[in-house]
Amino acid sequence: MLPDLPFILNQEALHNGQQRSVIRELFDYGQSKGREIGAENIFDFSIGNPSIPPPAEVQQAFLKLLQERDPKALHGYTNSAGDIGVRQTIAASFNKRYGSNYSGNNIFMTCGAAAALSGSFRALSEEGRNNEFIVLAPYFPEYKPYIEGQKGKLVVIPACPPDFGIDLEEIEKRINPDTRAIVINSPNNPSGKLYSEQELADLAKLLRHKSQEYNRPIFIVSDEPYRELVYDGKVAPHIPAIYEYTIMTYSYSKSLSIPGDRIGYALVAPNFKGHELLFAAIGGALRGMGYVCAPSLLQHMVGLTVDIKTDTNTYDLNRQLLYKGLREIGYEVLLPEGAFYLFMKVPGGDAPAFSDYLRDTYNVLAVPSDSFGCEGYMRVSYCVDTQTIKDGLKRFEAAYEKWAK
Repeated sequence: MLPDLPFILNQEALHNGQQRSVIRELFDYGQSKGREIGAENIFDFSIGNPSIPPPAEVQQAFLKLLQERDPKALHGYTNSAGDIGVRQTIAASFNKRYGSNYSGNNIFMTCGAAAALSGSFRALSEEGRNNEFIVLAPYFPEYKPYIEGQKGKLVVIPACPPDFGIDLEEIEKRINPDTRAIVINSPNNPSGKLYSEQELADLAKLLRHKSQEYNRPIFIVSDEPYRELVYDGKVAPHIPAIYEYTIMTYSYSKSLSIPGDRIGYALVAPNFKGHELLFAAIGGALRGMGYVCAPSLLQHMVGLTVDIKTDTNTYDLNRQLLYKGLREIGYEVLLPEGAFYLFMKVPGGDAPAFSDYLRDTYNVLAVPSDSFGCEGYMRVSYCVDTQTIKDGLKRFEAAYEKWAK
């Protein structure tokens, strides 16, 4: 047996492996504590794990595929970009919905939005340059490892409360010749903010001006896993129709309630010269990361359910119940326009301390906003059983009364 030998690890990878997501930490704590005291005694508002089962059409699609398709073809490799028939089906759905002119050659199937994002960041990064990617706080914490993992630099635009809109003045200050893209996440995780068409049009105008100034396009990377989860009759604007230099990334995790099945895509809008090269670069980036093709069975399931969406009525009920309940208690909260998270202002402003207090005293799990690049708030996920919200509100009330003192 060899003696213990010194070895060297990639420090960035080690850091990311040791510094776990606060969201995952809370979720894992809840799972462990639930086994100890009973899951019914844990009020877990930490993670975006849909409480609504997948639409019946999803299971029917799986059964149909398993019973009727040739197993060798069904479980075999597809093209690296995905099955062309599935990609054409997705493109046709977009064209019908938005009047676009997409084809299957504009869509690259991926293992969820995470792969699509990482591949896009790498494809847009130029060797030997300080590649900067702008994100708007509050932002999904995993953007940081996705961007830095591709040797990019995360540039954070401070949050713009109380409505968390797009701060064009601050964005203009941060744009420079090294800016490669701005990441737009609408509806937003964690705030539930839905950017309006006018806000996005104003952003597009600024980006066109700066792109012309630097003689190179500044892209929008539009991260849209919550695109179908909007309320009050609103619709998420189709960003490629607003700004030509757009990469749209998507995951079916939320719209079909299948977060563990990891299927999505990157769409490169055919609105600019050289879009084919960017599409190829995304494919090459994913190849370099070891992605061969997205799971074949899941691709074909998507092909059969492309226009099916989860019923959002339960989420809407939960949204209104939680929003009204917290406001009646005395919390300051933002009414979510989309997704299934509510952003709550913390009494006194110390979000990590209040999160610990809720966890340790009341077994209530909610995520402090510091990891979202914005202090003083908590993300409360309402994709839970309605009874969990009703029971949880009693604990939020008790915590408010004692903490506020």
